[in-house]
Amino acid sequence: MTTTPLPLVTGPLTVVTVSGNPRPDSRTQQLGEQVAAAVAARLGARTALVDLSALAGDLFAPATPALERALETAASAAVLVVATPTYKATYTGLLKAFLDRYGAGGLAGVAAVPVQVAGNPVHLAAADLHLRPVLTELGARVPTRPVLATETQLPEAHALVAEWIATEGPALAALTAVTA
Repeated sequence: MTTTPLPLVTGPLTVVTVSGNPRPDSRTQQLGEQVAAAVAARLGARTALVDLSALAGDLFAPATPALERALETAASAAVLVVATPTYKATYTGLLKAFLDRYGAGGLAGVAAVPVQVAGNPVHLAAADLHLRPVLTELGARVPTRPVLATETQLPEAHALVAEWIATEGPALAALTAVTA
């Protein structure tokens, strides 16, 4: 399999968190933002947030300016951190509705990092089984293992994220260096 280099990006790199939790400022969103901050620090990038809880009404209606901005923000990210709680052994319908707005290749050139929070450890495989395939179907590259946490691990999320960035940061840095 051949890989295509990421397109050249002008301006500072951006790490965008998409929070698929239907509750604003959820623990899932907080974990996603911690991951994005760690990635941004590693890459010398800035961060941005797309909180789907604020766009829930727009996702099932004709396109709105707010939704279009959110889609464009996510698609223009150097790294897209896609954070979701586990719902019915997969990701949220809110996140599904957002990702369904992209056509084939809509996330081409984006490096994506799945972040999943589960109530039960048995559901931690959902990121690799369900979220990774949809992101790659949309053209994103998923060069690292996902960030996985059970609800009981969230109080120690900083340690979890520090361990993840220590092992997975080099792969993201190498991938995004193509664009620098």
